[in-house]
Amino acid sequence: MRDRCERCEAALPADSDHARICSYECTFCADCVDGPLAGACPNCGGELQARPRRAG
Repeated sequence: MRDRCERCEAALPADSDHARICSYECTFCADCVDGPLAGACPNCGGELQARPRRAG
Protein backbone atom coordinates (compact mmCIF):
# COMPACT_ATOMS: atom_id res chain seq x y z
CA MET A 1 0.00 0.00 0.00
CA ARG A 2 1.56 3.29 -1.05
CA ASP A 3 1.74 5.96 1.62
CA ARG A 4 1.88 9.03 -0.65
CA CYS A 5 -0.14 10.54 -3.49
CA GLU A 6 1.63 9.84 -6.79
CA ARG A 7 0.78 13.35 -8.03
CA CYS A 8 1.28 15.76 -5.11
CA GLU A 9 3.12 13.58 -2.55
CA ALA A 10 0.44 14.14 0.14
CA ALA A 11 0.74 11.67 3.02
CA LEU A 12 -1.77 8.79 2.83
CA PRO A 13 -1.33 6.55 5.89
CA ALA A 14 -2.92 3.09 5.88
CA ASP A 15 -5.91 4.29 7.92
CA SER A 16 -6.60 7.34 5.69
CA ASP A 17 -10.04 7.80 4.16
CA HIS A 18 -8.53 10.37 1.78
CA ALA A 19 -6.74 7.81 -0.48
CA ARG A 20 -8.02 6.70 -3.89
CA ILE A 21 -6.77 3.80 -6.05
CA CYS A 22 -7.40 2.26 -9.48
CA SER A 23 -7.47 -1.47 -10.28
CA TYR A 24 -3.65 -1.40 -10.69
CA GLU A 25 -3.34 0.18 -7.21
CA CYS A 26 -2.05 3.52 -8.50
CA THR A 27 -2.58 5.80 -5.49
CA PHE A 28 -3.74 9.41 -5.33
CA CYS A 29 -5.29 11.71 -2.74
CA ALA A 30 -8.95 12.73 -2.89
CA ASP A 31 -8.01 16.35 -3.65
CA CYS A 32 -6.13 15.35 -6.82
CA VAL A 33 -8.81 12.84 -7.88
CA ASP A 34 -11.68 15.30 -7.36
CA GLY A 35 -9.74 18.16 -8.97
CA PRO A 36 -7.20 17.88 -11.79
CA LEU A 37 -7.55 14.12 -12.37
CA ALA A 38 -11.36 14.28 -12.65
CA GLY A 39 -11.76 10.74 -11.28
CA ALA A 40 -9.51 9.01 -13.85
CA CYS A 41 -6.09 7.44 -13.28
CA PRO A 42 -3.49 9.29 -15.39
CA ASN A 43 -1.42 6.09 -15.67
CA CYS A 44 -4.01 3.62 -16.99
CA GLY A 45 -7.19 5.66 -17.53
CA GLY A 46 -9.05 3.55 -14.96
CA GLU A 47 -11.62 4.77 -12.46
CA LEU A 48 -10.26 5.86 -9.08
CA GLN A 49 -12.16 4.60 -6.03
CA ALA A 50 -11.77 4.95 -2.26
CA ARG A 51 -8.94 2.75 -1.01
CA PRO A 52 -9.88 0.25 1.73
CA ARG A 53 -8.43 1.26 5.10
CA ARG A 54 -6.20 -0.82 7.35
CA ALA A 55 -5.82 -0.38 11.07
CA GLY A 56 -3.03 2.11 11.73
